[in-house]
Amino acid sequence: MKTLNVDLGDRSYPIFIGSQLLGKPEMVAPYINGTQVMIVTNETVAPLYLQQAQAAFDDFDCQTVILPDGEQYKNLQTLDVVFDALLTQQFDRHCTLVALGGGVIGDMTGFAAACYQRGVDFIQIPTTLLAQVDSSVGGKTGVNHPLGKNMIGAFHQPRCVVIDTDTLDTLEDRQLSAGLAEIIKYGLIRDLDFAAWLEDHMEKLLAREQTDIAYAIESSCRSKAEVVAEDERESGVRALLNLGHTFGHAIETGAGYGNWLHGEAVGTGMLMAADLSMRQGWISAQDVQRVENLIDKARLPTRAPAHMDYDAFMKIMAVDKKVRAGRINLVLFRALGNAFVTADFDPELLRETIGAHRALEQD
Repeated sequence: MKTLNVDLGDRSYPIFIGSQLLGKPEMVAPYINGTQVMIVTNETVAPLYLQQAQAAFDDFDCQTVILPDGEQYKNLQTLDVVFDALLTQQFDRHCTLVALGGGVIGDMTGFAAACYQRGVDFIQIPTTLLAQVDSSVGGKTGVNHPLGKNMIGAFHQPRCVVIDTDTLDTLEDRQLSAGLAEIIKYGLIRDLDFAAWLEDHMEKLLAREQTDIAYAIESSCRSKAEVVAEDERESGVRALLNLGHTFGHAIETGAGYGNWLHGEAVGTGMLMAADLSMRQGWISAQDVQRVENLIDKARLPTRAPAHMDYDAFMKIMAVDKKVRAGRINLVLFRALGNAFVTADFDPELLRETIGAHRALEQD
């Protein structure tokens, strides 16, 4: 087992990474202050891992709530199901919520914990690769709105993160690829050596080779932990972790929540960011091709939906959280491995990028 730490002073917490961690009381019990535990999971994960996870909470009053599975349910209406369960079971302000599932469950459980009785503890037990390497770490929680993804939420850090790599054995291939997008992100924004390692080991990652998967998860979590410790609330360097996300969130919203996985949209978004950086003269066409090859190797899409033209993108991106004084901020490249946030790009070149990365109608 590997243990990393997110250094946030008195709100610091560990990230445990390893095999056969699910269901072990010693992983979670030290981080529970009260007696009441509510496990929040979904209809897909519950039959696979709920009973095993419950074993870690035998010494507590442990209840469960099972939500429908899918990005389309990441909303305030579904969040009320969690609040209904907490209130019906008379959970007090010393309770602990446990997120057992992927990024949607983690985000919603964290937001429920941030809101319930003005803030209670929660623990992350991510079961998808994307959640393990990104969304479970850092305290970003929230739900979607029909006009924009993750527009309603709060920063609320977990007490600990337990990553059992064995849960990836049941992850469908499409979800695995979606998680690889967030892993690729870390290499492209700040660690080109890691990006090169990914180029050489992508087939092994897709084949779920344990050693390679564990190394990729550990490297990604270490990068995320370092960035969050430096900039918890995204006022500076943490914004770099949004590489591809402004484009990607627009794709998710424009395509209808649930039709594109988050990682799929981010993969295409990272390529669009590279393309715009090239058109601005900051990186080369060979750099863009390298990004496209890496995303393609991960079996991720490289073109946005055909119906999403410039106007469709701009309408959604105009309400993105990274808009400042009416100007869209994007994470772009000075060089691969050296990303930066800027609003100083040519809108006509952005139009060209969007046009160049729309799928053909027959696709």
